[in-house]
Amino acid sequence: MGFAQTLGVGRGVTAVIGGGGKTTLLGVLARELSREGTVIVTTTTHIYPPADMPFSEAAVSAPLLCVGTPQPNGKLTAPQQSMRELAGCADFVLVEADGAKRLPVKAHAAHEPVVPENASQVICVVGASGLNRPISEAVHRPELFAARTGERESATPEAVARLLLAERLHTRVLINQADTPEREQAARALARLLDCPTVVAALQKGEILCSF
Repeated sequence: MGFAQTLGVGRGVTAVIGGGGKTTLLGVLARELSREGTVIVTTTTHIYPPADMPFSEAAVSAPLLCVGTPQPNGKLTAPQQSMRELAGCADFVLVEADGAKRLPVKAHAAHEPVVPENASQVICVVGASGLNRPISEAVHRPELFAARTGERESATPEAVARLLLAERLHTRVLINQADTPEREQAARALARLLDCPTVVAALQKGEILCSF
Protein backbone atom coordinates (compact mmCIF):
# COMPACT_ATOMS: atom_id res chain seq x y z
CA MET A 1 0.00 0.00 0.00
CA GLY A 2 1.38 3.41 -0.98
CA PHE A 3 1.32 6.71 0.87
CA ALA A 4 -1.65 8.08 -1.08
CA GLN A 5 -3.84 5.13 -0.18
CA THR A 6 -2.63 4.98 3.42
CA LEU A 7 -3.34 8.69 3.86
CA GLY A 8 -6.71 8.44 2.15
CA VAL A 9 -5.91 10.97 -0.58
CA GLY A 10 -8.86 11.13 -2.94
CA ARG A 11 -9.68 13.07 -6.06
CA GLY A 12 -10.00 16.82 -5.68
CA VAL A 13 -7.91 19.16 -3.53
CA THR A 14 -5.66 17.99 -0.69
CA ALA A 15 -3.73 20.51 1.42
CA VAL A 16 -0.47 19.70 3.21
CA ILE A 17 0.61 21.75 6.24
CA GLY A 18 3.10 21.56 9.12
CA GLY A 19 6.83 20.84 8.93
CA GLY A 20 9.31 18.04 8.57
CA GLY A 21 8.70 16.86 5.03
CA LYS A 22 5.78 18.64 3.32
CA THR A 23 7.59 19.06 0.02
CA THR A 24 8.85 15.49 0.07
CA LEU A 25 5.33 14.23 0.77
CA LEU A 26 3.92 16.26 -2.11
CA GLY A 27 6.44 14.70 -4.46
CA VAL A 28 5.72 11.16 -3.26
CA LEU A 29 1.97 11.65 -3.52
CA ALA A 30 2.26 13.27 -6.95
CA ARG A 31 4.24 10.36 -8.37
CA GLU A 32 1.87 7.77 -6.91
CA LEU A 33 -1.31 9.57 -7.98
CA SER A 34 -0.03 10.23 -11.52
CA ARG A 35 -0.46 6.50 -12.11
CA GLU A 36 -4.20 6.93 -11.45
CA GLY A 37 -4.95 10.27 -13.11
CA THR A 38 -3.70 13.78 -13.81
CA VAL A 39 -2.01 15.68 -10.97
CA ILE A 40 -1.33 19.37 -10.28
CA VAL A 41 1.06 20.41 -7.50
CA THR A 42 0.76 24.02 -6.33
CA THR A 43 0.90 26.31 -3.32
CA THR A 44 -1.04 29.00 -1.50
CA THR A 45 2.18 30.37 0.01
CA HIS A 46 5.69 29.83 -1.44
CA ILE A 47 7.55 26.79 -2.73
CA TYR A 48 10.57 26.06 -4.88
CA PRO A 49 9.49 24.40 -8.13
CA PRO A 50 10.28 20.65 -7.97
CA ALA A 51 13.28 19.85 -10.16
CA ASP A 52 11.72 16.62 -11.42
CA MET A 53 8.35 18.07 -12.39
CA PRO A 54 7.22 20.13 -15.43
CA PHE A 55 6.20 23.71 -14.55
CA SER A 56 3.60 26.07 -15.99
CA GLU A 57 2.13 29.39 -14.87
CA ALA A 58 -1.31 28.07 -15.83
CA ALA A 59 -2.86 24.63 -15.90
CA VAL A 60 -2.35 22.75 -19.16
CA SER A 61 -3.05 19.19 -20.19
CA ALA A 62 -0.34 17.06 -18.58
CA PRO A 63 -0.12 13.90 -16.47
CA LEU A 64 1.87 15.73 -13.77
CA LEU A 65 2.40 19.48 -13.50
CA CYS A 66 3.55 22.12 -11.02
CA VAL A 67 1.55 25.34 -11.34
CA GLY A 68 2.39 28.69 -9.73
CA THR A 69 3.49 32.28 -10.16
CA PRO A 70 7.29 32.76 -10.40
CA GLN A 71 8.98 35.17 -7.98
CA PRO A 72 12.36 36.94 -8.32
CA ASN A 73 13.85 34.74 -5.57
CA GLY A 74 13.23 31.60 -7.60
CA LYS A 75 10.24 30.46 -5.59
CA LEU A 76 6.67 30.08 -6.75
CA THR A 77 3.70 31.69 -5.10
CA ALA A 78 -0.01 31.03 -5.56
CA PRO A 79 -1.17 30.57 -9.16
CA GLN A 80 -3.38 33.10 -10.93
CA GLN A 81 -6.07 30.48 -11.36
CA SER A 82 -8.32 29.71 -8.42
CA MET A 83 -8.13 26.34 -6.70
CA ARG A 84 -11.59 25.56 -8.06
CA GLU A 85 -10.32 26.20 -11.57
CA LEU A 86 -7.31 23.98 -10.97
CA ALA A 87 -9.56 21.25 -9.58
CA GLY A 88 -11.43 21.34 -12.88
CA CYS A 89 -8.17 20.79 -14.78
CA ALA A 90 -6.79 17.73 -12.96
CA ASP A 91 -7.99 14.68 -11.08
CA PHE A 92 -5.79 15.49 -8.06
CA VAL A 93 -4.62 18.90 -6.81
CA LEU A 94 -1.95 18.83 -4.09
CA VAL A 95 -1.37 22.12 -2.27
CA GLU A 96 1.46 23.13 0.05
CA ALA A 97 -0.46 25.46 2.33
CA ASP A 98 2.13 26.88 4.73
CA GLY A 99 5.84 27.15 5.46
CA ALA A 100 7.97 26.06 8.41
CA LYS A 101 11.44 27.48 7.68
CA ARG A 102 12.67 23.89 7.20
CA LEU A 103 11.94 23.06 10.84
CA PRO A 104 10.28 19.78 11.83
CA VAL A 105 7.47 21.18 14.02
CA LYS A 106 5.20 24.12 13.23
CA ALA A 107 2.95 26.26 15.45
CA HIS A 108 0.58 28.29 13.30
CA ALA A 109 -0.03 32.03 13.48
CA ALA A 110 -3.55 33.40 13.09
CA HIS A 111 -3.13 33.89 9.32
CA GLU A 112 -1.87 30.34 8.78
CA PRO A 113 -2.27 27.93 7.12
CA VAL A 114 -3.80 29.14 3.86
CA VAL A 115 -6.02 26.14 3.13
CA PRO A 116 -8.18 26.27 -0.01
CA GLU A 117 -11.90 26.37 0.73
CA ASN A 118 -12.50 23.38 -1.50
CA ALA A 119 -9.86 21.15 0.14
CA SER A 120 -11.38 17.80 1.03
CA GLN A 121 -8.50 16.88 3.35
CA VAL A 122 -5.71 18.61 5.29
CA ILE A 123 -2.66 16.49 6.13
CA CYS A 124 -0.42 17.89 8.88
CA VAL A 125 3.20 16.70 8.68
CA VAL A 126 5.27 16.52 11.86
CA GLY A 127 8.98 15.70 11.74
CA ALA A 128 10.01 13.12 14.33
CA SER A 129 13.50 14.65 14.22
CA GLY A 130 12.07 17.51 16.30
CA LEU A 131 10.58 15.39 19.06
CA ASN A 132 12.27 15.69 22.45
CA ARG A 133 14.51 18.49 21.17
CA PRO A 134 14.56 22.08 22.55
CA ILE A 135 11.67 24.03 21.10
CA SER A 136 14.06 26.85 20.20
CA GLU A 137 15.78 24.45 17.78
CA ALA A 138 12.89 22.31 16.56
CA VAL A 139 9.82 24.54 16.30
CA HIS A 140 8.82 27.27 13.87
CA ARG A 141 7.16 29.97 16.00
CA PRO A 142 8.36 28.60 19.37
CA GLU A 143 6.62 31.38 21.28
CA LEU A 144 3.24 30.22 19.96
CA PHE A 145 4.14 26.63 20.74
CA ALA A 146 4.91 27.58 24.35
CA ALA A 147 1.72 29.60 24.70
CA ARG A 148 -0.49 26.80 23.40
CA THR A 149 1.16 23.89 25.16
CA GLY A 150 2.53 25.33 28.40
CA GLU A 151 5.88 23.76 27.50
CA ARG A 152 8.84 26.12 27.18
CA GLU A 153 11.75 23.71 27.01
CA SER A 154 11.31 20.54 24.96
CA ALA A 155 9.09 19.50 22.05
CA THR A 156 8.04 16.31 23.80
CA PRO A 157 5.46 14.04 22.17
CA GLU A 158 3.01 15.13 24.87
CA ALA A 159 3.56 18.84 24.12
CA VAL A 160 3.33 18.37 20.35
CA ALA A 161 0.10 16.43 20.86
CA ARG A 162 -1.30 19.32 22.91
CA LEU A 163 -0.37 21.70 20.09
CA LEU A 164 -2.08 19.62 17.39
CA LEU A 165 -5.18 19.09 19.53
CA ALA A 166 -5.38 22.82 20.33
CA GLU A 167 -4.95 23.98 16.75
CA ARG A 168 -7.16 21.34 15.08
CA LEU A 169 -6.21 22.49 11.59
CA HIS A 170 -5.96 19.03 10.07
CA THR A 171 -8.00 15.97 9.26
CA ARG A 172 -5.03 13.58 9.39
CA VAL A 173 -1.42 13.56 10.63
CA LEU A 174 1.74 12.12 9.08
CA ILE A 175 4.63 11.80 11.53
CA ASN A 176 7.64 11.67 9.22
CA GLN A 177 11.38 11.14 9.79
CA ALA A 178 10.89 8.08 12.01
CA ASP A 179 14.11 6.69 10.59
CA THR A 180 15.88 5.64 13.81
CA PRO A 181 14.63 3.51 16.71
CA GLU A 182 14.57 6.56 18.99
CA ARG A 183 12.61 8.67 16.53
CA GLU A 184 10.18 5.86 15.81
CA GLN A 185 9.55 5.37 19.53
CA ALA A 186 8.83 9.09 19.98
CA ALA A 187 6.65 9.15 16.87
CA ARG A 188 4.57 6.23 18.10
CA ALA A 189 4.18 7.94 21.49
CA LEU A 190 2.86 11.06 19.74
CA ALA A 191 0.54 9.08 17.48
CA ARG A 192 -1.08 7.35 20.44
CA LEU A 193 -2.01 10.75 21.93
CA LEU A 194 -3.86 12.04 18.86
CA ASP A 195 -7.53 11.66 18.05
CA CYS A 196 -7.38 11.53 14.25
CA PRO A 197 -6.02 9.04 11.69
CA THR A 198 -2.23 9.13 12.03
CA VAL A 199 0.57 7.52 10.03
CA VAL A 200 4.17 7.04 11.20
CA ALA A 201 6.64 6.91 8.33
CA ALA A 202 10.11 7.61 6.95
CA LEU A 203 9.47 9.32 3.62
CA GLN A 204 13.10 9.41 2.52
CA LYS A 205 13.25 5.62 2.89
CA GLY A 206 9.81 5.12 1.37
CA GLU A 207 8.68 3.33 4.53
CA ILE A 208 5.26 3.34 6.16
CA LEU A 209 5.85 2.02 9.67
CA CYS A 210 2.38 1.98 11.20
CA SER A 211 -1.06 3.58 11.20
CA PHE A 212 -3.18 4.61 14.16
